[in-house]
Amino acid sequence: MMEFTWKVFAETGSIDTYLLFKELEKDFQDESLNADHELSEMDFPIS
Repeated sequence: MMEFTWKVFAETGSIDTYLLFKELEKDFQDESLNADHELSEMDFPIS
């Protein structure tokens, strides 16, 4: 989805499309951080 959004922005120059891309990028990074945190809790459970 991010790749498609970037391509649309590159073709149109639409600021709204760029802002959507940045929001998707942030969400992706947040999900990645959460997954890493969950995996680390599996290795070292909190009692």
